[in-house]
Amino acid sequence: MADDAYDLFVIGAGSGGVRAARIAAQHGAKVAIAEEYRYGGTCVIRGCVPKKLFVYASSFKGAFEDARGFGWSVGEPSFDWPTLIANKDEEIARLEQAYLSNLEKAGVEHFRQRAVFRDPHTVELLGDNRLIRAKHILIATGGTANTHEGLPGVEHAITSNEAFHLETLPKSIIIAGGGYIAVEFAGIFAGLGVETTLLYRRDKVLRGFDEDMRDALTRSYQAKGINIHTNAVFNRIEKRDDGTLRATLSDDTHYEVDQVMFAIGRSPNTRDLGLEHTGVKLGPKGEVIVDAFSRTNVEHIYAVGDVTARVELTPVAIREGHAVADNLFGGQQRTLAYDWIPTAVFSNPEIGTVGLTEDEARERCGAITVYRSTFRPMKYTLPKREERMVMKLIIEDKTDRVMGCHIFGPDAAEIVQMAAIAIKMGATKADFDATMALHPSAAEELVTMR
Repeated sequence: MADDAYDLFVIGAGSGGVRAARIAAQHGAKVAIAEEYRYGGTCVIRGCVPKKLFVYASSFKGAFEDARGFGWSVGEPSFDWPTLIANKDEEIARLEQAYLSNLEKAGVEHFRQRAVFRDPHTVELLGDNRLIRAKHILIATGGTANTHEGLPGVEHAITSNEAFHLETLPKSIIIAGGGYIAVEFAGIFAGLGVETTLLYRRDKVLRGFDEDMRDALTRSYQAKGINIHTNAVFNRIEKRDDGTLRATLSDDTHYEVDQVMFAIGRSPNTRDLGLEHTGVKLGPKGEVIVDAFSRTNVEHIYAVGDVTARVELTPVAIREGHAVADNLFGGQQRTLAYDWIPTAVFSNPEIGTVGLTEDEARERCGAITVYRSTFRPMKYTLPKREERMVMKLIIEDKTDRVMGCHIFGPDAAEIVQMAAIAIKMGATKADFDATMALHPSAAEELVTMR
């Protein structure tokens, strides 16, 4: 028999799980949560937050160069990787403690150990072999970084998990992948002075993004000296006597580098969770299948966040977790709308996007009008940096509604977050045109395109 009983037990203390636990407890439920690694999950501990801190770090090289155009003499800057790692670790520890404090203030009991299912209502805490019974159970275990299983020498490679804790900054690196994580880390390492190659199995990185954004990013990265090697994958990785790695590709080319990194996506973290004891159905990628209320086929078991492979973004997981708590203990019946979700690639420069790509809009809307503006941001004029900003609006002709907004350039994410409000409300091109421009700003291009 289990020795405890809870209204809600949460497995996984990432953003979605923590939000669900905290809100459920505030509704008066008796709640516990278990996390086998660190509180905060992928985003806080080894994802979005430390990654963006690294992006900031990598951007200073360009900023020092630009400063000269504005009259500053900055000397020869130098970079110290251990200092960045130490300061990052201090900030992540602060954030983890904030997550724990918020749980404790809400009255949530927390366990720092792995929890697995033993039956549909019972989980076992493996650290002390303790059985816990709960009326409702929420799976919020997130995802795990993929590698190329079976590849000879794969044990010599790292993923984004290890990239945040490297003892020394490599002189050279080859990164496999073409999505958010690969593109962002390519920009980070290149900005810190690392000889960087981005390896992608298709012909162009950032599949699924608007073509103009993909092209702008590719041009910018190549201009910065990042080698983008497409239409190839690794055949094998060999460790040399001097500790460097020799990576041989499927097209018979090879690279000799200090580090090889995989950033080829993430998979739902359901392995060895004991779900076979529950009857919970999984999808082809191992994802937990849920309905609009984040409920599995087992009525009292729920799942939120990346483990469901719906929309793998932190704010989405938070909203999902909050909705589960409100529905179970707050007397509500909330579901989420998964359209018009803004997102960003924190490359350097970054990409911000909301709505349909041009290709998607042509397929779904029929006749469309595309407005596009390419220009050099004002902050780059005196340094004479040739970096170009690209802004794009996609309009459905029959309704005049803005169906997509895509921006490549400085502060793109900040601009798109605000544009997303108007677009979700159904703003038309006429609404954008009727809005007075804020001058001088890059964002004014969105209301002056003709």
